[in-house]
Amino acid sequence: MSSAGTFRVCEAGGPPLQEALAEAVALPSVLATMLRSLIEAWPDEVYTRPLVTTRFLGQRTTYVCAPGHIRSLIVDQAGALEREPFMLRALAPALGSGILTADGPHWRGQRRTAAPMFRPDRVKAFIPAMAEAAHATRLRWLGQMSSRASADARFDGERDILPEMMRTTFDVIVATMVSGDSQLKVEPFGRAIDAYLGQTPWKIALSMLGAPAWMPHPGARAGARAVRYLRSEVARTVERRRARGEPGADLLGLLLQAKDPETGERLSDESLIDNLLTFVAAGHETTALALTWTLRVLADHPAVEARILDEIAGLGADPAPEALDRLAFTRQVVLEVMRLYPPAPLIVRRTAEEVRLGDTVIPAGESVHVPVYALHRHQSLWDRPDVFDPDRFAPELTASRDRYAYLPFGAGPRVCIGMGLALTECLVILATLLPAFRFVPAKAEMPATQFRVTLRPKGGMKMKVVPRHAH
Repeated sequence: MSSAGTFRVCEAGGPPLQEALAEAVALPSVLATMLRSLIEAWPDEVYTRPLVTTRFLGQRTTYVCAPGHIRSLIVDQAGALEREPFMLRALAPALGSGILTADGPHWRGQRRTAAPMFRPDRVKAFIPAMAEAAHATRLRWLGQMSSRASADARFDGERDILPEMMRTTFDVIVATMVSGDSQLKVEPFGRAIDAYLGQTPWKIALSMLGAPAWMPHPGARAGARAVRYLRSEVARTVERRRARGEPGADLLGLLLQAKDPETGERLSDESLIDNLLTFVAAGHETTALALTWTLRVLADHPAVEARILDEIAGLGADPAPEALDRLAFTRQVVLEVMRLYPPAPLIVRRTAEEVRLGDTVIPAGESVHVPVYALHRHQSLWDRPDVFDPDRFAPELTASRDRYAYLPFGAGPRVCIGMGLALTECLVILATLLPAFRFVPAKAEMPATQFRVTLRPKGGMKMKVVPRHAH
């Protein structure tokens, strides 16, 4: 699976001089690989073995790839873990110390405070707003096709699906999190997120190589400008809501009213900004990626797409929110796509205390990673792991599978708080767009994956969008 395996040359066990020479020789190659996609730097053994330990520049990393060990690590011994410094260096400048980046009591307080707003009943109440945003995309595409086709007979409807899905999920975010605020603009916000994520591989690579945080790197200035824009826009959004004099019933309103159930404390202004930006940035990015990969995979599997269309047709013209429960096969498809292309492909932690995984002892201060992308393609856990098969997620097979073999939303205390919201959003958007359009890939081959904190298609996802019926 790994095209580089670059860390294998640096595994522990050789004489110190030999190791130092190997590291010096490997350094340029390792840096180039990490900048291209960190997944390519994983040793090939993460796809076949339960535990893999590597060492580079004196730092040891253990990759945990067995469900039992994963449960032991991120559930039973969660209190012995802390956030990985290189990921904090990548994310904290933008997301501050919110629910995704904080540790200890500060994280627990924020998690307790935010959890009630993601209850299933809250998510169900947002379905009409999701459907409206998806319908706006449908109308926008049809309008663009009509106007451009009349002006240019050569227009064939080809577009990059990733930014299109980013726009759609951003519209959902605005409708469900900051409803009624027309001043939060999708295009500049999206560009700022792209600019920031685009330079995170440099931050991650330099941190892993021990370089100081102040070291300049390509994209650093653009990333800093993006941070200033994102945080100031979110702060102004909070100020506008407070000026209205009523919190509202969306997620921002719930955040403004939320209290820690144990302490009774409300979120500070800084925590409000940190968490709202986390929900906006992480929420729309990961859901858009899941949808983008799904549309591309379906293009290669017309029989699967036909089953989805039949299932959607069975809902009727104007389904109630409860009808989404009948999209069982569509949900299986989304889950299987997130197995092959998990939007969050890596869980990273550092041991604050000694951790024991079976017979292996990991001392305090070392990196422990769950390579989710590799776990989902592990040869000992999945039959034909590289093959797309939505029936893997039929209820009877799901019930027989180890819970910790499939982690698109993580697990344990830090399981993704927005999991239910994201899955519901995917179903609503697919149920709105697929009956109206076919998606034809611009190229026959699937785009390469690229680690940019999330799992993106390298070079975007160019597809021709074709109306299914004349309008």
